[in-house]
Amino acid sequence: MAAFSIPNISITGIVASVPSDMEDNMDLAMLHQQEKEYLIHKIGIKTRRIAPTGMSSVDLCVGAALALFQKSQCDPSSIGIVVFVTQTPDYPLPGNSMIVQKKLRLPETALFYDLHQGCSGYVYGLSMIAGLMHSLDINKGLLLVGDTLSHLLSPNDRTTKPIFSDAGSATLLEKSPDTQPMHFSLGADGTGANIIQVRGGGARHPFDLNSLSLKEYSPGIHRAAVHLTMEGIDVMNYSLRHVVPNIQSLLQVAGWDSESIDFFVFHQANKILNESLRKRLDLPVHKVPETLTSFGNTSCATIPITITNCLGEQVKKRALKLLLCGFGAGFSWGSALLETKQGIACPKPIEISMPYGE
Repeated sequence: MAAFSIPNISITGIVASVPSDMEDNMDLAMLHQQEKEYLIHKIGIKTRRIAPTGMSSVDLCVGAALALFQKSQCDPSSIGIVVFVTQTPDYPLPGNSMIVQKKLRLPETALFYDLHQGCSGYVYGLSMIAGLMHSLDINKGLLLVGDTLSHLLSPNDRTTKPIFSDAGSATLLEKSPDTQPMHFSLGADGTGANIIQVRGGGARHPFDLNSLSLKEYSPGIHRAAVHLTMEGIDVMNYSLRHVVPNIQSLLQVAGWDSESIDFFVFHQANKILNESLRKRLDLPVHKVPETLTSFGNTSCATIPITITNCLGEQVKKRALKLLLCGFGAGFSWGSALLETKQGIACPKPIEISMPYGE
């Protein structure tokens, strides 16, 4: 476990974005009626947001960033660092962070970093940008986090198609000498690297015509090498093994107690897993907001989606103590303890209907 604290950096605005196109799991022909009802009742996902062909993580994060600059009255020329977190980049190269420099008219002198991280990506990205801002004395930073995982799903895979969704986010951070330190604890276990994976298309298994060949793995599961695979039971086991101890350890290291925390914002994996985490940590329901029902599992964007959709009005009105926790592909996990300031820009998630183009 890597535990550390970063002083003098605060979040001053968060905007999340989703595609305007929506899919309802009750309309999925691959599932029987009972399966649909189980999915909604037990897994917790009814509707998902789907990026159309040509819409990317850059489009979603650029839309969120433009809204963030407007809501927070931030001049893009004041940004000194950008960290872009995604597992669905626009291109194999260059990285997304350099693409948004042009689209957002950010200074050429700013620092631009890309972080290839999935469901734990918001916490990892937050620790990375806050740490660099503190150590390099940078006044303002922009954290962009988003994925379009729907582009990696087989339309004939009942284990992934009803689960994953698309979203992006933009978070503004600023130097703030009077703010409480952010506390982080990060970890990874590479023995779980294959439980959420896309095996085809990379350097290990280069793309060829066979990469698109659909194979039947079991009834209702047909996919190709370029499609995302997930072993749901293993995800559950790894999460329960690592996440609860990680949170408990971070609370102890930071000297916080769970009663003093206003909200625990978990990665929105599925209802069964998140309820198991909540009960093991003995947390009241009202302290654990959820967005699974309306947005599904949006990978690295679930935490900002949940903050903006469920806590936006509260973070505007008062300071909040939050515990953020992401976990998933890698297998990786990360938790953060932070205190927001009153009045940060945090509107409801916005909809993006069109790509911003090349």
